[in-house]
Amino acid sequence: MSLLEQLASWAAGLSFDDIPLSVVTQAKSQILSQLAAVRAGTTNPAGKAIITSFGSPLQPNPKSSAYVLAALSMCLDFDDTAFAGHLSHSCVNVPLAYTHYLQLDGKTLLTAVITANECAARITAAATLGYHRGQTASHTHLVGSVAGRLSAQRAAASYWVNAWGIALSMPNWVLMPGFLGSDAKLFTAATPVRAGLDAVDAALAGLHGLSNIVEIEDGFLQQFADVPLPEMLTKGLGTRWHTQTISFKIYPGCAYLDSAIDCAVAVHAELAERFSPVELAESVTSIKIHASIFTVGMDEESRSFVKGPSSPLSALNFSTGYSVATALAYGTLSPVDFLPEQIDDPVRWILAGKVQLILDLDLTEKSLLATAPLGEALREGGTSAAEWLTSKGGEIGSKLAAKLERPSSDFTRATKSIGARLEVELDDGTLLEKSCEAAKGSVGTNSPAQQWALMVEKFLITGGHEDTTRAIENLEYLSPSQTAAEVEKALQIVEQ
Repeated sequence: MSLLEQLASWAAGLSFDDIPLSVVTQAKSQILSQLAAVRAGTTNPAGKAIITSFGSPLQPNPKSSAYVLAALSMCLDFDDTAFAGHLSHSCVNVPLAYTHYLQLDGKTLLTAVITANECAARITAAATLGYHRGQTASHTHLVGSVAGRLSAQRAAASYWVNAWGIALSMPNWVLMPGFLGSDAKLFTAATPVRAGLDAVDAALAGLHGLSNIVEIEDGFLQQFADVPLPEMLTKGLGTRWHTQTISFKIYPGCAYLDSAIDCAVAVHAELAERFSPVELAESVTSIKIHASIFTVGMDEESRSFVKGPSSPLSALNFSTGYSVATALAYGTLSPVDFLPEQIDDPVRWILAGKVQLILDLDLTEKSLLATAPLGEALREGGTSAAEWLTSKGGEIGSKLAAKLERPSSDFTRATKSIGARLEVELDDGTLLEKSCEAAKGSVGTNSPAQQWALMVEKFLITGGHEDTTRAIENLEYLSPSQTAAEVEKALQIVEQ
């Protein structure tokens, strides 16, 4: 059997009763978080333009709904991350889009989300040691959209294989200049979501895809991975749950910034009684952020596209300066901070101009050895991955490669440790320091109850109803009509 045939055989047979309670609990937080991300997108001018162009997510055609949902949740980069990939744009949005159309009850919706997670994360992990990672790994959504829909439809495994075979024959190749420098980023997930759903329609109509497109010579992995990890597609099916590796965002923007923002929020709390935002901008002489290679590298890629108030939204979501300055001046970073009037605020740009990023080798080591975003792939890749790390990081990469241990047998202790240390100096000589080894919301830092509470708060700040949070918390008990009603209620804002 090919890799896709093995994965499809497992996924098509997965039922709600096969899934551990801890995984179901994680998926509920994921669904609520994704609903918040969509709602946040609708409040931004970019999201409003999406709705004007392509309509509301609540459309009779579920394929169109899934497309709009994916674009809206991409809008402010407010989605969550896992090992491996940004799963929710397809793995949550597609089942949500088909909830009413297929009359899904709560158990079926949860099963579809989790099944899609497990399939999409595996294909992403198999190619993660390569050019496309994070949001640019749009092939995640070719796999996730197929799995989310076919799980919901309870389709036979052969349809999964054919749909994946078709979709993965034409994967998207994202160009970083357009991703960071324009509004093209909004469609990074929506385009492959639509392509994946088209592939499902083709497969259901009897068309065939290449079942071994992942591992065949000149196939998907050979084209997309520097170090292919084909074994990750099928490793630990039913025991190693990638859904357990999800880290949740409490701030809109790139996850590599979250620890630095946490530190800035803490410093703000110490300064707020002494300074107004304007006074703070005048009093701060320097802002130093010691961070890992992930934060530093991301900032270097996005910096040339950050041009003050005229910066594209996509670049702002990746801007360390703008995000940290906002949190330092106002005590938070929320969807409101990406509206035009806030982006025009001179206080933010004065403070952003004082931000200096410094590569920290200790934080880099911790981030690279954690489960996500790369550690588990590096461990899985063994000698080849160690050589890849050395080629990318020179002597530093070589030292880190020597510390790689054996792969994890499961993900019950998964971690994501992209930390930061913030130093803010004032003109009177005062130096304030805060450090954070892992961002609030990162996997491994919170209990399930704490995680859920964070996602409830995230949903509520986007204007969501508290009764919706209670419904999602008890999703497995909802009938098809109740499930559809709660999804509609959660997305009501886009109809206003």
